[in-house]
Amino acid sequence: MKLENFQNKKILFFSVKLFNYENIIADKLRDLGAQVDYYDERPSNSIFTKGIIRLKRDVYNLKISKYYNEILKNIEKKQYDYFFLIKGEVVPQYFIDKIKEFNPDIILLYYTFDSFENNPNGLNILKNFEKKYTFDSKDSESFNLKFRPLFFSDDYYTLLNENQPKYDLLFIGTAHSDRYIISEKVGKWCQEKKLKNFAFYYSPSRIVFLFFKLFDSSFKKFKYNKISFNSLKHKEILDLYKESKVVLDINHPNQRGLTMRVFEALGSGKKLITTNLDIKRYPFYNENNIYVIDRNNIHLDYHFFNLPFKEIDVDLIHRMSISGWLDELFFDDSFNWLSAQSKT
Repeated sequence: MKLENFQNKKILFFSVKLFNYENIIADKLRDLGAQVDYYDERPSNSIFTKGIIRLKRDVYNLKISKYYNEILKNIEKKQYDYFFLIKGEVVPQYFIDKIKEFNPDIILLYYTFDSFENNPNGLNILKNFEKKYTFDSKDSESFNLKFRPLFFSDDYYTLLNENQPKYDLLFIGTAHSDRYIISEKVGKWCQEKKLKNFAFYYSPSRIVFLFFKLFDSSFKKFKYNKISFNSLKHKEILDLYKESKVVLDINHPNQRGLTMRVFEALGSGKKLITTNLDIKRYPFYNENNIYVIDRNNIHLDYHFFNLPFKEIDVDLIHRMSISGWLDELFFDDSFNWLSAQSKT
């Protein structure tokens, strides 16, 4: 591994805000010795702004330009080794051109944890980047990007030897698609088997939730008193993981890439039930640790809950960590995630 290579590297880092992961990444880069200037990719994170950027970006272009021109004033006299962009939902082409003009030797690095179907601007700016990665194996093949899955942060690895099960099954997730229906079916099965489960559903606002309640058939059965409009704090999530034996992961039906929850569960030594069949292609797949369900025809196995967690090979667990993720993006991307033999 080449983590020492981060020492004194100057990194200009842009990312949308996502449950504090952007700060976890920036802080880890600093811990590794890099100097990091982080900027939110969006001018604002209001529900209105997010919606207008996705649905009618042209209407918001003046606000976007003003925001990025202010950033250019802040950084025009600074020199950077890397421009690191996650997602690329908003950043305009002229801003990237200016970054390269200010820093002729800069390396441009792109990563996305979303599909390009949901983020066309990311696809439009790909041509600028020497190093480009996606968490989605299908998009990797379609758009000629290197495939690199997500990661777990250091806090989850510290839970590896924690064994205080209060819940047999844990689900934490943003309310979308058929998540509620699947989670509730699994929860009902747990009750029948005398297993204790805990589910936390989050929505960014009441307006968003009521909109989906009206127009999305999968939300019709969603009980209002089961939704939270305040996200869990990082420590609250860690405490729930510490108290749980198995984590339920329900990926979006239109995405093949593994969610962060997959890596957080396995990194903390928790077993996983997931709807993502693609997980069987990964080198850490092991039937002791991971049980795959069909979202349209759910069958569960009580025996799975009693199988011991099988430790993951130390090299592989490092690759799954945030340190391994950063090392691969910046310095060493020779590892092939979908052809590597399992070492679990």
